[in-house]
Amino acid sequence: MPIELKMPALSPTMEEGTLAKWLVKEGDTVKSGDLLAEIETDKATMEFEAIDEGVVSQILVAEGTDGVKVGTVIAVISGEGEDASAKAAPAPAAKEEAKAAEPQDVTPAKAGAASQSAPTPAAPTSAGATEKAAPATAASGERIKASPLAKRLAAERGIDLATIIGTGPGGRIVKDDLDGAPANAAAPAAAAAPAAAAAVPASAPAAAGPIPDFGIPHEDTKLNGMRKTIARRLTQSMQEAPHIYLTVDIRLDALLKLRGELNASLESRGVKLSVNDMLIKALAVALERVPACNVSFGGDVMRQYSRADISVAVSIPGGLITPIITDAGGKSMSKISTEMAELAAKAKEGKLQPNEYQGGTASISNMGMMGIKQFTAVINPPQAMIMAIGAGEKRPYIVDDALAIATVMSATGSFDHRAIDGADGALLMKTFKELVESPLGLVA
Repeated sequence: MPIELKMPALSPTMEEGTLAKWLVKEGDTVKSGDLLAEIETDKATMEFEAIDEGVVSQILVAEGTDGVKVGTVIAVISGEGEDASAKAAPAPAAKEEAKAAEPQDVTPAKAGAASQSAPTPAAPTSAGATEKAAPATAASGERIKASPLAKRLAAERGIDLATIIGTGPGGRIVKDDLDGAPANAAAPAAAAAPAAAAAVPASAPAAAGPIPDFGIPHEDTKLNGMRKTIARRLTQSMQEAPHIYLTVDIRLDALLKLRGELNASLESRGVKLSVNDMLIKALAVALERVPACNVSFGGDVMRQYSRADISVAVSIPGGLITPIITDAGGKSMSKISTEMAELAAKAKEGKLQPNEYQGGTASISNMGMMGIKQFTAVINPPQAMIMAIGAGEKRPYIVDDALAIATVMSATGSFDHRAIDGADGALLMKTFKELVESPLGLVA
């Protein structure tokens, strides 16, 4: 019996992915453990292995297809002795379209194109009935090409399909094209608006509208999964988490002196500490000393963490990712430095595993190397705080009651005020400042 290969869930939160590249072709014989494809999630590119033996009799989703829903049949393997021409039919389109129409898939970051990525035979489905009963037409009377799901969603949201430019095959309008489209109060299906409103959770972030065309030369690029996720999560963070910002100026001279001494002793081991490595350690130790800030807010529960796992913001092509230094407070700075170098390299290659970027109890974002003096960062939910690090620079500073020149940086903590009181946030900033200005506590 043919074996269906389905889009795997490569992380606990994955709902869709991009089939970046097939590593096999139709007619190839595969065995358990063979690599079949490379799949891009919103954070990394991962390899998909075979768990069965047989011949690849059919590839249903072409490489380069994005928005493929988890569970979508992407290929078929025929077992030994079976007729390779006996191809299993993919899952009915109705199931995929019904799933895509569920409330959790209305947001832009979760919009998928599974129904258009796999060629499925036409079948009498509820979506098909919708299309047949109410064909969309332009003002000129010309029939508008749109998927059944797109037509149904347009009717529910009161969107005039004549105003939408399709990006599907042959200019066909698909679900993704509706994201951000303005509702048309005069649309014939406006009566369905209450039902659509009820289907969308009240807390769902509002989608950004289309960008007006002012006649300026431009080029539009369709958002990838990572950028959609960043937009959704940061919008959610700013809308749901009341941010409070606390800033301290920190003298760096003692830390820089200690860094030079430690690097001299670590040179033979090929380790070179960065200021950021030392600040990761300082934040972790500060969180251990002020556990009220090492928490997450969960609506009706508060989660208290017993160790400090620090997510470190790393800029990569197409977005930002936060690899995690687990138990940073319990590790030496040389170990943190080694791990951070390895994680940053994997992040830039898109090879991070889910356990290497999912989780964390707090974050740190350093823009000092780009000359940014001070900034505020957006909290990475479900975490409750993030530390924003500015550039170390020579400034007039009071040292031993006298005006002097010192190397000083500004650090700003962003705190979720639902979880962390201002006094606790201030205590964390004070503790962080003391650890950086008296850094021997980081090597004790």
